[in-house]
Amino acid sequence: MTTSRTSRDGEQGVAPVQVRGPVLTVRRIDAYHALTMVAPAIASRFRPGQFVTVAVGGPESSMLLRRAFAIHDVRPDHGGTVEFVFDAAEPGTRWLANRRSRDMLDAVGPLGRPFPVPRESASCLLVGVGEGSTVLFPLADRLRERRCQVDFLLGARSAEHVFGALRARRTARSATITTGDGSLGTRGVVTDMLSQVIHEARTDVIYASAPLSVLRDVTALAGRYDIPVQACVPEAMGCGTGVCMTCVLPVVGSDGITRIVRSCVDGPVFRGDMVRWDDVGSIPFDALGAPGWKPPRTAADPPNGRATPPSASIRPSPPGQSSPPARSSHSGRPPESAPSAQLQKPQQSQQSHESQQAQITFRPSQPPQSDQARPSRPFREPGHAG
Repeated sequence: MTTSRTSRDGEQGVAPVQVRGPVLTVRRIDAYHALTMVAPAIASRFRPGQFVTVAVGGPESSMLLRRAFAIHDVRPDHGGTVEFVFDAAEPGTRWLANRRSRDMLDAVGPLGRPFPVPRESASCLLVGVGEGSTVLFPLADRLRERRCQVDFLLGARSAEHVFGALRARRTARSATITTGDGSLGTRGVVTDMLSQVIHEARTDVIYASAPLSVLRDVTALAGRYDIPVQACVPEAMGCGTGVCMTCVLPVVGSDGITRIVRSCVDGPVFRGDMVRWDDVGSIPFDALGAPGWKPPRTAADPPNGRATPPSASIRPSPPGQSSPPARSSHSGRPPESAPSAQLQKPQQSQQSHESQQAQITFRPSQPPQSDQARPSRPFREPGHAG
């Protein structure tokens, strides 16, 4: 089999394959459907966090786009089966829900970058909302193999939309459930209980799969405790292979430069503190390739490409006068000549534009410690498995 990069956790492993396989079962699980198909080539390559794309509608259908589904379970040693869970909410997924045993499906996978796992034993909190929780259960199995402690925090709008509550309670050290209507567990959303669970579980790392707004709030709250977040982003995908550019979002790289990346090939798992959550759906003015973008100037770069003569060195200000603020190529203000790069956003006044730039942060802020702060103890950010 062909190897791309490396097969270790947290990186894209072996190349995906396209297979045609029979449907084994389609069963109802509360508000969702779980479809199991025979695809041994995908099952043997799978890592937690990866997904498959499935053709829908049949060969004569007008539904050209494949549907992407997180892989919920694989059984490489039992015929090579792959299971994914979905909500039959549109024509493509309704067509899948009506499949019968031995019907043939065309699938491509496994796709995307999987979850990285801690190199050493750690306390791991898995946060899932609705259908997004499905991707967390194979991850939990993998973490337990690494001798990690696993806690679940699951939520949804109602009891029937909470996926895997019973399995979480049976297999994890603890399982906390929230629902919007109070029909199961605590009334509210998962972020209402997040601080309490972090304290009780003494969490080292958070894995989250939820809507974008929840991922943003989880990342911001975890930042108060210096807890890293690995977020599985649920961006809509047209192709799943990086061609259509449907699932793009702005992510800050290790060099501090924002790039518009594709969730299907660069993700769907990202470090939460590197995603610019408030700018998803737009192209920030300071993103690489945006109109008027210029690389950040370093201290070694001379202005205008010419060396500064010794006589032009900065002199101290006279007594009683403050020095003027230094000018920077990344002052937080876009170039005056650059056109707006925002998608489908109205023109903004200068005051609202400046306030918007003030909100752009690359890492969660560190608020002062309060009486709810996490108990003091050494923190170890888990690395990738070798």
